[in-house]
Amino acid sequence: MSNDLTNFEILFSDEFKARLRTLAKRYRSIQADLQSLIKELQSGNLVGDQIVGTGYTTFKVRLKNSDIQKGKSAGYRVIYQLKEATIILLVTMYSKSDEDSIATDKIRDIILNFDNTIP
Repeated sequence: MSNDLTNFEILFSDEFKARLRTLAKRYRSIQADLQSLIKELQSGNLVGDQIVGTGYTTFKVRLKNSDIQKGKSAGYRVIYQLKEATIILLVTMYSKSDEDSIATDKIRDIILNFDNTIP
């Protein structure tokens, strides 16, 4: 899905910001690694695999960790939600070396929490 005319707005959940801060203490290149994904999403390229069972249009993306030399499979996982036609919420992220996956209930809770903090 690509939309050349409109840039997508990227929002960040508190959970995403907290995890990014924590991971940035261990991985110095995380901002640069994440920037390529953000640029892709802003251009309307919805990358990754859709996650079923959350009740929302959510995706999981494998992202390379430049600080370790093991490729995408040992890198980061970024979970995002397509909120509206041109709005994407970065829900959470984690390092594959820290955890294997994240439960759909946890994803749903983060999204609900974000939605409840918007006036």
